[in-house]
Amino acid sequence: MSDNIPDYLNTTLTERELAAMSSLGLAHIGDAVFELMVRTLMTTRGVVTAKKLHRATVGYVSARAQSAAMSRILPLLTDSERETYIRGRNAHVKTVPRGASHAEYHAATGLEALFGYLYLKGNIDRVNALFDIVIDESENAEGEADAT
Repeated sequence: MSDNIPDYLNTTLTERELAAMSSLGLAHIGDAVFELMVRTLMTTRGVVTAKKLHRATVGYVSARAQSAAMSRILPLLTDSERETYIRGRNAHVKTVPRGASHAEYHAATGLEALFGYLYLKGNIDRVNALFDIVIDESENAEGEADAT
């Protein structure tokens, strides 16, 4: 990478810089990180039509799905990760989308803040590990629901 062109995909911030960032700023980045991971997963699995890609992606990135994912990974978080989640969850949001409760939307915002924090911290291995748990447990839950 050239000295005068920033590497936006590999930005690493310090704890001090991350602490100074707004929780909604972290969630804004985390939303994009999480969705990019889901889109990558769906595309690499061979989901090919735009309609199927969209439906599959929404199944993971909706507030309801992200809230459920957060409840599954919450017990696995470190203290600093839990603090970041709570900071994001407690962010003051103006609107809540239809189809999600306030609690679900706040939990989803917390998940997005957590993913944004880890991404901007440069802790990509941890982002991938948490995402893998979310995907595995989501698919296991779907399989159990299909079996009933």
